[in-house]
Amino acid sequence: MNRWFSPIARVGALLACLLAAAPNCWAIAPRTNNLWWMPENASAGGVAIDHLIYFILFLTGAVFVATQVVYIFFLIKYRARRGIHATYSHGNNRLEIIWTAIPTAIFIGLWGYSNHLWSDVLHSPPPSNSLEINVAAYQFGFSFQYPGADEKLGKSEARLVSNDNMFGNDPNDPDVKDNFTSSILELPVNRPIHVRLTSKDVIHAFYVPQFRLYQDILPGRIIDWVWFTPTKIGSYQLACSQLCGSGHYNMKAQIEVVSEADFEKWYNEKAKAASSAKPAANDSAPGKATTDKAAQSGAPHLRYAYEPGTRNPEP
Repeated sequence: MNRWFSPIARVGALLACLLAAAPNCWAIAPRTNNLWWMPENASAGGVAIDHLIYFILFLTGAVFVATQVVYIFFLIKYRARRGIHATYSHGNNRLEIIWTAIPTAIFIGLWGYSNHLWSDVLHSPPPSNSLEINVAAYQFGFSFQYPGADEKLGKSEARLVSNDNMFGNDPNDPDVKDNFTSSILELPVNRPIHVRLTSKDVIHAFYVPQFRLYQDILPGRIIDWVWFTPTKIGSYQLACSQLCGSGHYNMKAQIEVVSEADFEKWYNEKAKAASSAKPAANDSAPGKATTDKAAQSGAPHLRYAYEPGTRNPEP
């Protein structure tokens, strides 16, 4: 009798110790920054993505618990005992087909649904009232271009991206003349944001965990299908998640989601400053991006002439 209950008692004692210690360990260092879980969701499309993640988590968790219970049961029931000889089985083809077909069907279903969800959230046509913003990635930072007073961003082409034209603006398009740049991605809350992504040098990424948003940025290509709707006012961080060089660790940009009124105030000030600065900027040498011009248009101190192995100077 002791030999029968000994393994069960040992397993039970181990589980009891773990359960008793778990609350104490959890209370040692309470977290308020979501270190042990996903960051807060701050976008409209993130709700559906979170539901999919929870479903996968609970499904795999239930399967894990079920398999471990069966595993422990068989360890105890079919343990070595005196006078009982082991038997050999060739298996059961029907069972093997069943436990292979079920996971396969689940995986195919999750693949199909997740791709459909990702297309709806990220690749569907943006709403007509979207704010369109150019995003240029370079070693090692980001720059953002907003439409000017005419609220039209204008045309951009990948073949036009250069040291002096980070966003690939078409110089023959009058809509690009009053655009202005910013080192901070300022966004109005609850308004769709349509970003056009381009890279000046190597592969970068547009990654904002709170928006449940990730998209690689490829040189030689303008990616114009990404849009999202921020739903919470606050400060967030845009990061590059591709290993893009020696300064990759510090490649980030600030995102500020503000009220519609605050955004309109910020936008009008920037657009007005850009319009008044155009005559002075036109007096500069053609094709030369100077620090003064960047300052007049609200941009950070960028070194447009990229040299391999170098980093942009600190502002």
